[in-house]
Amino acid sequence: MTTEIAFNDGAVVVRALIPKYTPKLSPNNSKQPSFSSLPEILFITSYPPRECGIATYSQDLYKALNNKFMDSFSLKVCALESGVSNYVYPDEVKLTLDTTNTRSYSNILQTVNNSKDINLVLLQHEFGFFEQAEEGAFVQFLDGILKPVVIAFHTVLPHPDTSLSSKVRHISATCAAIIVMTKHAAQVLSDDYGIAKDKIVVIEHGTHLVPHLSNTLLKEKYGLIGKKVLATFGLLSSGKGIETTLSALPSIVAIHPDAMFLVIGKTHPGVVKSEGEQYRNTLEAQVEALGLQQHVKFINSYLPLQDLLEYLQLTDIYLFTSKDPNQAVSGTFSYAMSCACPIISTPIPHAREVLRDDTGIIVDFQNPQQLAAAVNRLLGDEQLRRAFSSNTLQRIVPTAWENSAIAHAILLQKIAGTKQRIDTQIGHNNGFMLNLPEQSIHKIDLQYRLPEIDLDHIKKMTTVLGMIQFSIINQPDIASGYTLDDNARALIALCMHYEITRNEEDLHYIRLYLNFIRFCQQPEGYFLNYVDSEKQFTAQNNETNLADSNGRAIWALGYLISKRAILPKQLIESAEESLEAALPRAEMMYSTRAMAFAIKGLYYCNLTKKSPKNSDLIKTLANRIVQMYHHEAEPHWEWFESYLTYANSILPEAMLCAYQDSGNAAYKKIAKSSFDFLLSRTFNEHSIKVISNRTWLQKGDEAAPHGEQPIDVAYTILALNRFYAVFELNEYEEKMLTAFNWFLGNNHLHQIVYNPCTGGCYDGLEEHAVNLNQGAESTLSYVMARLTIEKQNLSKKQLKQNNVPVGFEYKN
Repeated sequence: MTTEIAFNDGAVVVRALIPKYTPKLSPNNSKQPSFSSLPEILFITSYPPRECGIATYSQDLYKALNNKFMDSFSLKVCALESGVSNYVYPDEVKLTLDTTNTRSYSNILQTVNNSKDINLVLLQHEFGFFEQAEEGAFVQFLDGILKPVVIAFHTVLPHPDTSLSSKVRHISATCAAIIVMTKHAAQVLSDDYGIAKDKIVVIEHGTHLVPHLSNTLLKEKYGLIGKKVLATFGLLSSGKGIETTLSALPSIVAIHPDAMFLVIGKTHPGVVKSEGEQYRNTLEAQVEALGLQQHVKFINSYLPLQDLLEYLQLTDIYLFTSKDPNQAVSGTFSYAMSCACPIISTPIPHAREVLRDDTGIIVDFQNPQQLAAAVNRLLGDEQLRRAFSSNTLQRIVPTAWENSAIAHAILLQKIAGTKQRIDTQIGHNNGFMLNLPEQSIHKIDLQYRLPEIDLDHIKKMTTVLGMIQFSIINQPDIASGYTLDDNARALIALCMHYEITRNEEDLHYIRLYLNFIRFCQQPEGYFLNYVDSEKQFTAQNNETNLADSNGRAIWALGYLISKRAILPKQLIESAEESLEAALPRAEMMYSTRAMAFAIKGLYYCNLTKKSPKNSDLIKTLANRIVQMYHHEAEPHWEWFESYLTYANSILPEAMLCAYQDSGNAAYKKIAKSSFDFLLSRTFNEHSIKVISNRTWLQKGDEAAPHGEQPIDVAYTILALNRFYAVFELNEYEEKMLTAFNWFLGNNHLHQIVYNPCTGGCYDGLEEHAVNLNQGAESTLSYVMARLTIEKQNLSKKQLKQNNVPVGFEYKN
């Protein structure tokens, strides 16, 4: 026996019943949905193939959440329809709600409340969705939901009348949280509606990461070579204000005759239903009257996402001319920013909040003179457009759908996981309260999904000489030249990848990076580090200590040699020759990290062909590090130096390598004590925070709060992997996943550091922003960490196949 809450003459009736309702299934489903054991979140929203901005938004959010957290919760969709529809929905749509039919609300309410699987409801709200049913049906529907509800308001109108204010406050009272997409909307809810600030969460409209393709190549693809492209897009309606741009265009064309205005998008289905193509016809007539046929192109279709993003990437200036001063947010505006478009916009709240003097220009509503002046200013100043583009991208990347998914997941996790007593005012018109029993809402354990292994950015950064040092965003900066450091890391990463995949293409890159290392090696056996784009060694080699670079080269050579069973003999012999020439200089190393890198390389070299000479050198270098440890270590500072700097994990890992090669228990003891000390300074209960590159951590001081680099996180993962293999402590294995999740968003900004669109890794995590450049060091660090996790997973799968019990496994 369960409880049904049904609508009856404006009130809500509560009665006992035997569950009998079978929800309407989308046309492509023939069975009742099978529910998983994971906590289930039900999206209630419009959804494609329905053509509406919120439908697209919801599908993007669904995909982002599912892609990042599919092992944390299960997502299902209840699609909102307006009347009888024949949409063929994707598989995730399990229910439909006809917002014009009061009985449909009751049916979905019953299904939600009777489900043991549904834990939370996430509802995308627009008042227009819910106006056609009986008065108050939607509010009563919300009143009746017995599960926690999160509502995302897509429109927040300022200065409400009494009726609207009362309705919004009532909706708010039924929710555990309200999502809005701008700070302005949050302020309006608080000031004009009296909604408690702690109930409001700002999660900006999500945007797509794009590969930032060549503007010239895209213009060639779409037949726009030689054109200065102005563009706007979205479902067409009179509110878009396209006529303002057309009125401005003669003044623009007079100065810039190569200007082309693209109007991308079909007419809004609701507009077509009410007035047909009247607005589009008016615009086309205006174009003809002004003689602009050669300067305006209507792309009257609902473009696939990839095509739309390519059009935006080739756009020189994006024009947003909405006539609605209360339009809280625009998805089209956000998409344009994600493609780094310089933007000219009317002053809707969204634009006033995100556009600044260094990112765009705001013009008055329906003012073609201002618009023309702004366009002419930007088209005449390429340097300003480039500055706007770069600043816009920095501003918008935090809103990437991956980051939006993280923000939503954290909010949902916060709401779930506790015993909740839900006091719902049932039948509020009758003035009585139904006190529901405590309901156990399943805890959400956020598990970040592993991205696919992607070497695209590494290959993009590699020329016939080697891997370029830096990039500007994701475009290789050849002027930065090359370094031995990066090519040594690249050699290790590609050897790791080849070991796992046996991809023959990897051999080309392994050979290329090995040749670069050999090119850097001097006749005396040591290595230079810096090479310019013309293959010349730079003066920086004479100004910088190259000890660490030499150590990295030995690490890379030794690692390659350790793969002699799978790599071509020629590569092994070449690496052995180079390593042999480098060893006399290695014995003269005294730099802490240089010695540690060299120990790792010699250890790897000995794995397949043990050399007494290599072992002796390992002991020599390890003993020097031991002396440093005894000189500096204290009860609360078990470390080799009086400070923690960069790549710290390499030191205890090198000591453990020395133990593995020699069996010397003293090395093992120091390795563990120093590593555990380091972990205590870089891990908290839920995440890793490595030593800041702004200010090294001095003995007795507190760590600087911000300035984290991917290399330190990656080296920590490599060290944790080795320590787990030796000590078999679950703590080390669990910390591997915690550390790797730093790349995926488990950091103080809750933003991704790895870019799954490009395969690159951002260069650093600062106090308020991510450094968007995706250079060689950061990208290779990520890939080495990712491959370490992959190899660990493969080892565990092998053990499982052999019926050996295993503990932790990373979800792919």
